[in-house]
Amino acid sequence: MDTRFPFVDWFRNTSPYINAHRGRTFVILIEGEAMARGRGEQLVQDLALLHTLGVRLVVVFGIRPQVRQALDAAGITPGQHQGRWVADGAVMACIERVAAEQRLWLEARFSLGLPNTPMHGVELTAASGNLVMAKPLGVREGVDFDHSGEVRRVRTQAIEGLLEKGTLVVLPPLGFSSTGEVFDLDASDVAQHAAMALSADKLILLGEASGLFDASGQLQRQLTPAEAGPLLAQAAPGSELARHLEAACQAARHGVARTHLLSWHDHDALLGELFTRDGVGTMITQHRYEQLRPAELADIGGLLELLEPLERRGMLVPRSWERLEHQVEDYVVIERDGMIIGCAALHRFDDAEMGELACVAVHDDYRGGARGELLLAELERRARRQGLTALFALTTHTTHWFFEHGFRLADLEALPPLRRDTYNHARKSKVLVKPLD
Repeated sequence: MDTRFPFVDWFRNTSPYINAHRGRTFVILIEGEAMARGRGEQLVQDLALLHTLGVRLVVVFGIRPQVRQALDAAGITPGQHQGRWVADGAVMACIERVAAEQRLWLEARFSLGLPNTPMHGVELTAASGNLVMAKPLGVREGVDFDHSGEVRRVRTQAIEGLLEKGTLVVLPPLGFSSTGEVFDLDASDVAQHAAMALSADKLILLGEASGLFDASGQLQRQLTPAEAGPLLAQAAPGSELARHLEAACQAARHGVARTHLLSWHDHDALLGELFTRDGVGTMITQHRYEQLRPAELADIGGLLELLEPLERRGMLVPRSWERLEHQVEDYVVIERDGMIIGCAALHRFDDAEMGELACVAVHDDYRGGARGELLLAELERRARRQGLTALFALTTHTTHWFFEHGFRLADLEALPPLRRDTYNHARKSKVLVKPLD
């Protein structure tokens, strides 16, 4: 009888991420729509779980829909300019009241501990305060924004002190000035500056969209600020997309390792993004976390793990640790978040001015993303730099892939003498050759 539980395998696979996230600082923005649509309870439970796993949390919350409802009930129509409300005295009174209510609601939920609830047994202390200093937007294009402001600085030392004590820090979209005034701030601006000031490991923005998509509707898993720039330029001023993209790009440029754009509509988005290799949304990072690079000795364990299934199926000749160690300089690898997911090697035969394209492999989970083509292009560039005039490959399974990339069938005599002498006639590998222009 099979008594296995599917979640057990998933839980085992999360252990690298649990270890990686412990002690890290995450700044998480929850837009007001999530709270207004009843998603607050589960998000609080997910945040409590992260806290118990040792993540240092700063939670920023938005309040726009709640304020809009309060203004409508009071018969107040705020002025707007450049995507921001003009917060006069009456508007600001609503903003302050709603912000206080939402903060108290969050702190109350973080205090839950009844039996038979996900928060049972969790001792979680949440704290807020005058942790964000602000300045007024002032007069822009002839419009006086009154109490609408922008972040001046974040009180980093005070927040770090709270985090060091195991406290979860809650930041409302409000800022304070040295003159004793309170200013209405954009929640994504607060989250961005908090992440930058704390040198956070992650900035997580929970909004409407489940990430960024290209023209064909394909989810973009990872973008650099430069790649996200055109999308930001097209976004409507003041829209959630514009605010989140601006925060993500600025954070990436100022030292925040990774910013994640997720949807609060997806109940599994937060944990799915943090505890699976590919995640579920879009990540903005200054440097790509999937990179093509020369192999190093430290990669040999990952190479063996990648190649073993292909060797077992007879697609590749088995390679020992010693052989890989001896030839490691011939290899290039694709690394994704610490895992080797692709590799290829170029072995030189100077006597014939040819190079062998060998050991082209891509992990089963990452095929279909042109990674094989990326490896081939890199080794072709390397071969040309080394003065080689042709590439050859020996294959038993992937002949048509090589055909599609410019290789042609050739006789055994086309191989360099040294390689011809070591040809394994029992495998009956096809010989393919590609001239390098």
